[in-house]
Amino acid sequence: MASCFAVTIKNGVAHLVLNRPERLNSMDDAFWHEIPAFFDSVNDRPEIRAVVVSAEGRHFTAGLDLGYAATALADAHPDQGRARERLLHRIRQMQHCFTSVDLCRVPVIAAIHGGCIGGGVDFVSACDIRLGSADCFFSIHEVNIAIVADVGTLQRLPHLIGQGLVRELAYTGRRWLATEALSHGFLNHLHPGKEACADAALAMAHEIAARSPLAVSGIKQVLNRGRDQTIAAGLEHVALWNAAMLPGADVGKAVAAQMASRTATFDDLAG
Repeated sequence: MASCFAVTIKNGVAHLVLNRPERLNSMDDAFWHEIPAFFDSVNDRPEIRAVVVSAEGRHFTAGLDLGYAATALADAHPDQGRARERLLHRIRQMQHCFTSVDLCRVPVIAAIHGGCIGGGVDFVSACDIRLGSADCFFSIHEVNIAIVADVGTLQRLPHLIGQGLVRELAYTGRRWLATEALSHGFLNHLHPGKEACADAALAMAHEIAARSPLAVSGIKQVLNRGRDQTIAAGLEHVALWNAAMLPGADVGKAVAAQMASRTATFDDLAG
């Protein structure tokens, strides 16, 4: 059972709630192991068609737990080569935490309230869609503690907002508020408060879950592949995907439902 979050699953939607409010949902050792284990497990649960991530307490997350970092990333080995290799291995493990979100088989929607700081920006940048409450704010905080952000923000954020703004935020570590994040496209929508934001995220997730899971999974894979490749390579990938997947049953079901003005029902993905 996870110690840093709780999960409920209803009608094809998994709702993951960060639940260490007394520690501002900071990212301790359990977080770095339990979050990727959950998202990796989603890929083996075809009944889950979308995931919503929200949090309890005043803030979405304060980012890396500095007490944990002081011990986990400490250089205690007498051999510097081995100490450096161990640190490299640990950073790669932490990177996998958010890569597991990015590569999750189904869409992931973040419902963000309060502060989303440091590793929180890494986390939500790996999600497919971000909704925010009016009080939310963000900070690429790593520069304030003399660290280069190393678990995904600097790689994913330039695909979400402009390079100039990414560099300003990363160089200064300043807060950027909800309205600024919305105006630059980092947030899809703003909502009045925490509960309204989570409710909107769940409503969107259920809307996605009603679509063909084969098509939705394909869209996510094609978008991710296109982000990391040339246009020509992305076009070839989607051509191969559709050539392989269109003979499935979902297209016929969707077209028949459209013609009859009714809602289609689709089977889960294969487990």
